[in-house]
Amino acid sequence: MQEAADALENLRPSLSIPKDERVHRRGAFPAIRCGVSHGGGSTSPGNLRNEKKNADVVDELTGMGCFQRLAGFASSVMACQAPKLFAYYLEHLAALHERHPHLKRLFPSSIFAAASFNFGPQTACFKHKDFANLPFGLCAITALGNFDPKRGGHLVLWDLKLVIEFPAGSTILLPSAIVAHSNIPVGKGETRYSFAQYTAGNIFRWVENDFQLTKSFYASLSPDRLEEEKKKNAERWQFGLSLFETVF
Repeated sequence: MQEAADALENLRPSLSIPKDERVHRRGAFPAIRCGVSHGGGSTSPGNLRNEKKNADVVDELTGMGCFQRLAGFASSVMACQAPKLFAYYLEHLAALHERHPHLKRLFPSSIFAAASFNFGPQTACFKHKDFANLPFGLCAITALGNFDPKRGGHLVLWDLKLVIEFPAGSTILLPSAIVAHSNIPVGKGETRYSFAQYTAGNIFRWVENDFQLTKSFYASLSPDRLEEEKKKNAERWQFGLSLFETVF
């Protein structure tokens, strides 16, 4: 955990991010997204692109053992706590990379398609939802840095009315697309960074649409098959819930 935090701190001066892009809808801090995504008008999944300096930073961070272990740990948590959802992610990610071998997989041990490195040095996310992610999916968030978790850095889950102590080294898997979340700032002189992993909902749709956009996919269907797809879509929320374990 300390190695990961030190890496983000040491590489932050190497970033090439304009000042006006350091304030965004998730917070006021420099961040780099990397991996595979689909959305925003794209016609197919693609590798997230970064300016040369930032791409070099991504390559260094994703090549480090500490981040590889964090990435694998988050996936193993999903495999343990929500094995059916884990299998759903695994199946779709495997199909995606088999069909599109040019897409770069960030971490061999992770079943998430993309990641964000949040460089702080006092990362405090605004209240937000990651609406482009799979609604019944999970994203993994790991807090890093050096701060007093009793006094700051708490995770706030607004819809659940929860404020959770979230020390450096903590990892949580949460349905970030449907639960508004943020975190409380840390104290003066303290540091907080974060590492998040997620998969865009459009990637799952792309795979299930036989690797094509929805409009093209629907146009290729027979009337009977189209009705089947409409019924499937109407019941998708029930399918999503069925992927979670029941805890008594």
